[in-house]
Amino acid sequence: MTRATLRTISALGVVEIFAWGSSYYLMAPLSAAIGEDTGWSLGFLSGGVSLGLLVSGLSAPAVGRWIGRTGGRQALSAGMVCLAAGLALLGLAQSQAAYLLAWIVLGFGMAAGLYDAAFSVLGSAFGRDARAAITQLTLWGGFASTVCWPLSAWMVEAFGWRAACFGYAALHLCVTLPLCRYLLPRAPGDGGGAAAGAATGPAPVSGTDLRMLCIVATGVTLTMLATIFSIHMVTLLGAQGYTLAAAIGLGTLLGPSQVGARVIEMLGRGRHHPIWTMIASATLVLIGMATLSLGLPAVAAVVAYGAGNGLWSITKGALPLAIFGPEGYAPLMGRLARPMLIAGAVAPLIGAMLIDGLGPDRTLALLAACALLPVAASGLLYLRLHSTGAQRVV
Repeated sequence: MTRATLRTISALGVVEIFAWGSSYYLMAPLSAAIGEDTGWSLGFLSGGVSLGLLVSGLSAPAVGRWIGRTGGRQALSAGMVCLAAGLALLGLAQSQAAYLLAWIVLGFGMAAGLYDAAFSVLGSAFGRDARAAITQLTLWGGFASTVCWPLSAWMVEAFGWRAACFGYAALHLCVTLPLCRYLLPRAPGDGGGAAAGAATGPAPVSGTDLRMLCIVATGVTLTMLATIFSIHMVTLLGAQGYTLAAAIGLGTLLGPSQVGARVIEMLGRGRHHPIWTMIASATLVLIGMATLSLGLPAVAAVVAYGAGNGLWSITKGALPLAIFGPEGYAPLMGRLARPMLIAGAVAPLIGAMLIDGLGPDRTLALLAACALLPVAASGLLYLRLHSTGAQRVV
């Protein structure tokens, strides 16, 4: 791996840790303090995150096209500015309208600063050689909650939640913005890898292409399952007889499971086609959901589920690159990101409605049944790739 590749991955790695930690993972350590200070309900506070994800999903295709034209330096830099501005607005928010406005700005920042944008940068820079870089980047990103949850909790305890928002805003302006501005490739293919034509022009892929539909169906389902489980984990595990402390303890296994699965994938050195990573991801999530719904030991279920989610983070970046090629990769990633981010935005509400209407036990059974869809879509995609003979998938 060249020095230019390591420089790009390392810069993006630091960016992803703090971009995820100050947006998607922000409310876990801050919501209680915000609610106590403002009197706003937990449902309203969560609604802000959903609004941000919705804005991110709607903005993702435009961000993908932008990265396709420019290589990502401009888009990622703008993403860091939006995150900083959104966090500053959040820290200043005195009304519910101001709080929601802050999450709208943060949504633009997430569209231009989280994995989908970062994967597009790597695909634009390194073309078909980007798979290893994508895998390594997810290892960095896997530590976002590990680094930022304790950091956020400390800032809230020492200075208050508003100061924590301002602290993250300053971090983006002083650390992540310069990393994007000076260390990311200036233009598509300017990453020291074989990336000729990696991102120019729109992706020549129809929205009705079976391969595209299989990836979208898998991604939307896995995103909804992951969001519902992460937000309602305590309630769902409580229905299985686990105490609050035990449920939180089980939740701490998710991060190591995700990172462990990604390490195993990295050790494979790309010798297998990414379709196998997709199949493994979907199967592990199904095993985890089914194990929980059957009342079997939750440790094994959480580890399997976490490993499956960890592999999906790699799959959604590597598989489109392997199937459709580097031409138009960044715009394609933006198109794929939209339905998945929107699914993540509506998933908390759907989860709450299911638990209220069906109860936790039946909700778990339904989630396990839904986990069959990614397995079926993965199998269908494998058969499609194998039958065409255009790619070696064995």
